[in-house]
Amino acid sequence: MPTESASCSTARQAKQKRKSHSLSIRRTNSSEQERTGLPRDMLEGQDSKLPSSVRSTLLELFGQIEREFENLYIENLELRREIDTLNERLAAEGQAIDGAELSKGQLKTKGEVNSRESLIVSSFKTTTSRAACQLVKEYIGHRDGIWDVSVARTQPVVLGTASADHTALLWSIETGKCLVKYAGHVGSVNSIKFHPSEQLALTASGDQTAHIWRYAVQLPTPQPVADTSQISGEDEVECSDKDEPDLDGDVSSDCPTIRVPLTSLKSHQGVVIAADWLVGGKQAVTASWDRTANLYDVETSELVHSLTGHDQELTHCCTHPTQRLVVTSSRDTTFRLWDFRDPSIHSVNVFQGHTDTVTSAVFTVGDNVVSGSDDRTVKVWDLKNMRSPIATIRTDSAINRINVCVGQKIIALPHDNRQVRLFDMSGVRLARLPRSSRQGHRRMVCCSAWSEDHPVCNLFTCGFDRQAIGWNINIPALLQEK
Repeated sequence: MPTESASCSTARQAKQKRKSHSLSIRRTNSSEQERTGLPRDMLEGQDSKLPSSVRSTLLELFGQIEREFENLYIENLELRREIDTLNERLAAEGQAIDGAELSKGQLKTKGEVNSRESLIVSSFKTTTSRAACQLVKEYIGHRDGIWDVSVARTQPVVLGTASADHTALLWSIETGKCLVKYAGHVGSVNSIKFHPSEQLALTASGDQTAHIWRYAVQLPTPQPVADTSQISGEDEVECSDKDEPDLDGDVSSDCPTIRVPLTSLKSHQGVVIAADWLVGGKQAVTASWDRTANLYDVETSELVHSLTGHDQELTHCCTHPTQRLVVTSSRDTTFRLWDFRDPSIHSVNVFQGHTDTVTSAVFTVGDNVVSGSDDRTVKVWDLKNMRSPIATIRTDSAINRINVCVGQKIIALPHDNRQVRLFDMSGVRLARLPRSSRQGHRRMVCCSAWSEDHPVCNLFTCGFDRQAIGWNINIPALLQEK
């Protein structure tokens, strides 16, 4: 193919230039040594109080240092050419990598060279991210940070958000309009999950309860979606906490309000941090700061099992989409797998491998679990082998509630540092969601949720900036780039 031949030609040219630079440097060194009249054997014979063996060792070491600097000099020259080539490719988009500091003759350390190479790779990924990840809609109306976001699994498909302002809101995905407000809790609403087949929502709260409530919505007529993909050419702009959405008007005041739940699940002695439906929707599980997880019968509200064993507060719980399995995560650096497939008994497996709080652990289709932690890593586990992860992703910031696109097996990682990154199950980074002074999250991103069936938005994120964001992720483009 033409591309392959061009690549081979470029490689040969680079190799030839590298060799010519090496020969040129050697000739220069030789001529300078001749001009000073101090050849190597004369240097070795100079009077010195050092033993001859020590002098010989020093000369050998200095020779090695000279060769290392020679290699770094050549790498700098080649790197400069690569940057110039990259700038030409990015010029059409108004982007460029500043490589002016790599002036001729200026030597860089090996660490600086590697850093510059990483910048080149990162720039290619940034271009891909902008093309494949576009902000579609912002959902603004909460009066405090948003802890959780979820997408309904039945028609009509709506977006749900859970906030520290003691409410949960349901939104039209297409228009961004608030459809329903749930105000039955007297504490922070920490999570929201939709029933698998009915118009029911399950919310967990700091008031030590979980509520099940029914909603009925009528979706408004969609309006044309504004193209926000070209809002800013900057990929990273620092924003202060004051640069938050204008919330002078309460958009949720005009939508119907539900104040009384169908069912209230009460057994915990501490904050209920998360809740989820078991497959089939007849049972629900809750996770609490009282170090326990509880399994309830939805119809009777009775406690079926109290799951004990964690040494510290629980941070999250998740259920398998097709099997009666539950995974709970905790500040004790572990997560536990609970098996309820046999009605008479339930077994538990403990997964150890993180060094800090496990902020969430979620199932994928098949026999895998993905866990995220404050130790800045994400690990992919095989349920059949809990001794060690099959993949580890290392990042630069603590990781909050992760979510996996089940069909494509893409992991969305929301970070404390306001970034959202996408990885595949093998640990390969696919993209970073764009963020600038006028789009993206301005404070910590708390949670992410995929919606694989929605035609416009297939990823949602929420954070402490009191807004949720709907994104359109071109998954085929990301996978093709990988």
